[in-house]
Amino acid sequence: MEAAYSIILVGSALLILSILSGALAIRVGTPLLLIFLSVGLIAGEDGLLGIAFSDAPLAFLVGSAALAVILFESGFDTRLSAYRAAAWPAMSLATAGVGITTGVVGVAAHYLLHLPWVEAFLLGSVVSSTDAAAVFMLLRVGGITIRERVRSALEIESGSNDPMAILLTILLVEMATSGHVMGAGSIALEFLLQMGGGVVAGGLGGVLLVACINGMKLDSDLYPVISLTLALFIFGATAALGASGFLAVYVAGLVAGNVHLRGAQGLRRFHSGLTWLSQIVMFVLLGMFATPRHFADIALPAVALAVLLILVARPLAVWLCLIPFRFSANETTFVAWVGLRGAVSILLALVPILGGLESGQVIFNTAFLVVVLSLLVQGWTIRPMARWLGLIIPPRTGPVDRVELELPGEANHELVAYTVHAKSPAARGQKVPRWARPSLVIRNGTVVPIYRAKPLMGGDHIYVFAAPSRLPLLDRLYGGTRPLDQDDHQFFGDLVLNPDVTAEQVAEMYGLPLALPNADLSLRALFAKEFGAGVEIGDRMRMGGVELIVRDMEEAVITSIGLALEPTPVSQPRIALFENPGTLLRRSFGRWRAAISFRLWQWRAQRHKSVPPAGINE
Repeated sequence: MEAAYSIILVGSALLILSILSGALAIRVGTPLLLIFLSVGLIAGEDGLLGIAFSDAPLAFLVGSAALAVILFESGFDTRLSAYRAAAWPAMSLATAGVGITTGVVGVAAHYLLHLPWVEAFLLGSVVSSTDAAAVFMLLRVGGITIRERVRSALEIESGSNDPMAILLTILLVEMATSGHVMGAGSIALEFLLQMGGGVVAGGLGGVLLVACINGMKLDSDLYPVISLTLALFIFGATAALGASGFLAVYVAGLVAGNVHLRGAQGLRRFHSGLTWLSQIVMFVLLGMFATPRHFADIALPAVALAVLLILVARPLAVWLCLIPFRFSANETTFVAWVGLRGAVSILLALVPILGGLESGQVIFNTAFLVVVLSLLVQGWTIRPMARWLGLIIPPRTGPVDRVELELPGEANHELVAYTVHAKSPAARGQKVPRWARPSLVIRNGTVVPIYRAKPLMGGDHIYVFAAPSRLPLLDRLYGGTRPLDQDDHQFFGDLVLNPDVTAEQVAEMYGLPLALPNADLSLRALFAKEFGAGVEIGDRMRMGGVELIVRDMEEAVITSIGLALEPTPVSQPRIALFENPGTLLRRSFGRWRAAISFRLWQWRAQRHKSVPPAGINE
């Protein structure tokens, strides 16, 4: 009994230490997952606490359950709209990209670690997938504002590439232990079973989860419990049937998170907190399992493999997989850099140990060091890399103080509480849209009826009934206005165009070449023709020597377009793999011609005191 108390005491102390260390790490920009691993190493057999933990089956069990919870929450927080533009690139990375990475790392591991070919490729498969926990945490918690298409591709890839890596790992372990090499047909059949079965089981499980939560009349506190147990049931049942449980639980979360669900806000808060707990437990436990005293034997080969993975294998896989899709060179470079390895790789590294391979511990230690180096190098440099590549989009709104309160029953509205910013449009007298229903205002601690609270003042607390899809518009109404800065001009250009201006008007203004079939199209229609329904803020289009940029959107409709007379480096690949002198000369000539046309117009305007054409604003 005393041993049980001691385990609870030590376990809770490690969790508290991880949380406090994580809070401090956020301030200095340290990757949180690296902190959690470090806590596990400190507590482990070779650390300060000297806790001996070598139970591989228990570590794999706890890690698998924690990863299932993380993947469910990842799917639950992913909007289906993200799949419109990013599904195929992400799935290409999640399948072919994993295979390419496995091959490149496997060849290097054979020569660096002197492993047999099958075991070398096994190591490659272990470190071939990106980690959902690491990617989601660094992109969402890290507050990096990048283009939605790039973010969605990375998040979808990290949530869906685990089945491919797990399949390859299990097949290669079976080959290594039995000595039998499976044919291409058998591997393809197993792949279809894992992926197809996971998608089907996840879809059915998600529908079942939604039906249970929406159809059962229970105490509100039980709905989070039901969602968690059903998610784990979907994971376990799918895996028991021979398909991918990890893919199934991700798809189930995706289905449940994109339909009306009773108590959705409470479920999101519950699963978000549970995901944090799962990440901490998984990383600390896997850190405790590691044996740093053995790291010296494979340190140099492990560092060489990490460098090869970061600088060669991952970029090669990304470039090959994204060739058919319209990603710029800078975006492709960023996707290649955000190839973070994490707990999935360490978890898969336990499989060779569970399979009884003699080289199992070598594979585990090597994978552990590769993960640590990935978190150190890539995790610490994601924001600087995004800024260097010109991919950070300036925020379109100022500071917003908002609290969402979900209404009971089947209502499709929420009660939203805003603290009115002193420099918000509402505080300057802008009217509330008709679709919003303000209920009351609290001013200086006193409840004021809405009809007596006009005009609103900074610091007022206003409660509004609105549909969740309209909240971004209310954010702009009650949030602070953000002054334009240099980042806006660098990213969106110096001029703002009305999207209803025609291409012919813009071409005539700046002396630009124009395709006659596009002359009568508005700029909004031009972007729709080029990008379809997937157009988003930051999309760019060339017109001769100038560049048009989508600047603002409301409910998927373009409301303003920026124009860069001297296109910013955002559109230029910082790593110019496919540039040639002819392209550079034509681009430079186009810039000079557009700039001269604009300066001539400015001179004429000042001389004759004319105004810019309609739709063009400084």
